[in-house]
Amino acid sequence: MQDYYDDLWERLPADAEGPDLALRRQFILAEVRPGDRVLDLGCGAGTLTAALASAAPAVIGADVAEAAIRRARARNPGPEFVRVALDGPLPFADGAFDLVVSSEVIEHVADTARWLSEVRRVLDPAGRLLLSTPNHGRLRLALHGVESYSEPLGDHLHLYTRRSLAEVLHDLGFGSVTVRTAGGPPGLRRLLLARGAR
Repeated sequence: MQDYYDDLWERLPADAEGPDLALRRQFILAEVRPGDRVLDLGCGAGTLTAALASAAPAVIGADVAEAAIRRARARNPGPEFVRVALDGPLPFADGAFDLVVSSEVIEHVADTARWLSEVRRVLDPAGRLLLSTPNHGRLRLALHGVESYSEPLGDHLHLYTRRSLAEVLHDLGFGSVTVRTAGGPPGLRRLLLARGAR
């Protein structure tokens, strides 16, 4: 899988930003508090990391793809960017961050339980998690079919609904979980925006 993500980032256009960037940026920046130590986990080209760095004093962007990290460093010289192992522990101390942001990442993670356990570990005891992921509600799947959202050879390993995302966060120890939909008409919203507390 490591080669897959490195190759993907080598092939992506330089201006690739991902879906609903403005909605995701607004959601994330509304949650940043003065003094937060922030980890942008799965930072890609660092667009959201750079936005976070304008709002918080200590921000690190992390990604599994070396090509993404190179792109992020070239485009955003301010924040620190580090490569993390695909399936290993995060290279950060317990309680290192007040806020972990992970936008359009959880659907790509093979071992969700292990990944979220690592997120909890690096969060301060009063820390918060913000996630975004595509919404795969029943109406969207009925209209477009599962194949439209999860190609057999694609990299989306999990499809989340509002309820299933809330359940997985609760099951893995996060409290004060809220999940809302955004982007598009009611019943067909494209995006899930989730908050949780350690």
